Amino acid sequence: MKKVIIALALISNCIAFAQIKVIETTPVVRLGSIGQNDMFIQHEGEEYTFFYKNVEKEEETNTRSFSFKDIDNDFAKLQEIIVSGFNADPLLDIKLELPNQFVWLHYSKNLDRTFVQFMSKNKNNEVTGVSKAFTLSQIDKLFEKKATNGKSKKKADDVMSEFK
Repeated sequence: MKKVIIALALISNCIAFAQIKVIETTPVVRLGSIGQNDMFIQHEGEEYTFFYKNVEKEEETNTRSFSFKDIDNDFAKLQEIIVSGFNADPLLDIKLELPNQFVWLHYSKNLDRTFVQFMSKNKNNEVTGVSKAFTLSQIDKLFEKKATNGKSKKKADDVMSEFK
């Protein structure tokens, strides 16, 4: 009888104190990109994150990002704001306030082509970043895939894993 009780106690300890747990995660989907990761968008749940190569300090190779939740269709509104800036006359910078950052859309014209640069500044630690200049066709490519209600039309390799 003692052996049965000891065996049950050991089995219950092994089950109760397991080291590995399975945690549910939401898939991270890469929506669009420009160049060799010059800029790309990731969508996870309700949050969109824009990653870009920082050209502010050319000697450092680093990536900056800004993110926001898609409340009241903010992702589509951002695309409209960016595209409308290309058609503005005169070209004016647009300043956006996100929950943790400020993002400026800096428009410039060179040889009859209009470009936009993303400039961001973290509200908490004053970290800044500047992207390369992009054309309207590159911005259209960046926004070409859209997630719909958390279920996007994607290929299997578009879903990013935290282990890749």
